[in-house]
Amino acid sequence: MPVIQFLPHEEICPEGKTVEAETGQTILDVALANGVHLEHACEKSCACTTCHVVVREGFDSLEESTEDEDDMLDKAWGLEPESRLGCQARVADEDLQVEIPKYTINMVSENH
Repeated sequence: MPVIQFLPHEEICPEGKTVEAETGQTILDVALANGVHLEHACEKSCACTTCHVVVREGFDSLEESTEDEDDMLDKAWGLEPESRLGCQARVADEDLQVEIPKYTINMVSENH
């Protein structure tokens, strides 16, 4: 079973967290199921960038992003070559190391 290591984030998970994931789950769903409260203002519909993450290790194991995801990522703060939307990136068979960016373009958190 693949493992996702969420790197420390000052507000969301200060100590970081390492959790098991099932193949096919999205990074966002794994985060939420394990108490890592990653924003998702559009309710996982690939219509915003609040669940933007950077996959530091294991990026190449993920399926390629869609054109819709790429279009949304163009609007993300701090975009990097290994950026993905957590609601779209599905865990494959490799472990992942994920960084949650410090900032998001979402001005108001709705505390889902």
